[in-house]
Amino acid sequence: MIPEGKPEVDATVRAVLKDVLALSDERVAAFDDTTPLFGALPELDSMAVAGVLTEIEDRLGIVIDDDEVDGDMLETFGALTTFAAGKTLV
Repeated sequence: MIPEGKPEVDATVRAVLKDVLALSDERVAAFDDTTPLFGALPELDSMAVAGVLTEIEDRLGIVIDDDEVDGDMLETFGALTTFAAGKTLV
């Protein structure tokens, strides 16, 4: 079951990755829950992570604490959107 609002969170995270990492529409549109991110996308280096998370915070109106950021949440597109949805859809 998909939580209400999850498609909007997915769309927001997709837009953030596109904008912050300067990815093409086609590339980001092809992301699914299993698409690897950190370590697989050369554009998503440690410096870009901060920009992506800050932009997700701004666009979704959430706060991401430093202790919540780990490799698991950035491993795949699905993990990142699930994390963001968990913060947003409470």
